[in-house]
Amino acid sequence: MGIDFHKDENRMTYTTRKADKSWMDAINELVPIHHISNALDIGCGGGIYSKALSDMGVKSITGVDFSNAILEGAKENCKDYRNITFKQGNALHTELESGCYDFLLERALIHHIDDLQNCFVEAYRLLQDNGYFIIQDRTPEDCLLKGSDSHIRGYFFDLFPKLINKETKRRYSSQYVEEALQQVGFREIQEVKLWEIRRVYDSKEQLLQDLSKRVGRSILHDLEARELKVLIKYIDELISTEQNIVEKDRWTIWKAVK
Repeated sequence: MGIDFHKDENRMTYTTRKADKSWMDAINELVPIHHISNALDIGCGGGIYSKALSDMGVKSITGVDFSNAILEGAKENCKDYRNITFKQGNALHTELESGCYDFLLERALIHHIDDLQNCFVEAYRLLQDNGYFIIQDRTPEDCLLKGSDSHIRGYFFDLFPKLINKETKRRYSSQYVEEALQQVGFREIQEVKLWEIRRVYDSKEQLLQDLSKRVGRSILHDLEARELKVLIKYIDELISTEQNIVEKDRWTIWKAVK
């Protein structure tokens, strides 16, 4: 099982959210974003964070993803943003010109990458000297925090421990990421933790509907339809409020400079 990113039916699965102010604030703390003129968003998915960079004042953004289907969704999602363009490409071999970007974002990407060092070599090649590299992903520790009314994701692993091995196996430790960055030649490496607001739901029913569609949650594609129904019932019983559910995910962000 698992999500097939190339299927047309999944093209809009990563377009349904808007980047929260909590994310924008965290990036502003790490990078002088108003001085960024040419940004690259590798693993851009549906373009949610490409749009956020534009809203934050970045003049030009190129979104790269390996799935043409997902990029079609991104183009539709960003149709009103003339400063965002999209290109199909692999994170290890983007085929873009060297040294053209002063900011590179790889959000929720590296857990899909087996060869992390070559992924970072490509990032280093693409950046200008003194360009900023932002990586955002979950460490194994981030993934396994307990579930709560705000940390819905934790409930997935409480009910289905079989997902734990799948989830942690594909996640890198912070030490591994930092060492890989250093080996490639990046400097000024900094790590921060972020509880990013994923979405605010008007009602519990809205959250449960979101879960039933597995929207933007690739891990749920590892559950059969019957198991997903059991999970939704479990979460329904555990959440104590019926409205204004603020869902947050815990992330690790690494900043590095070329």
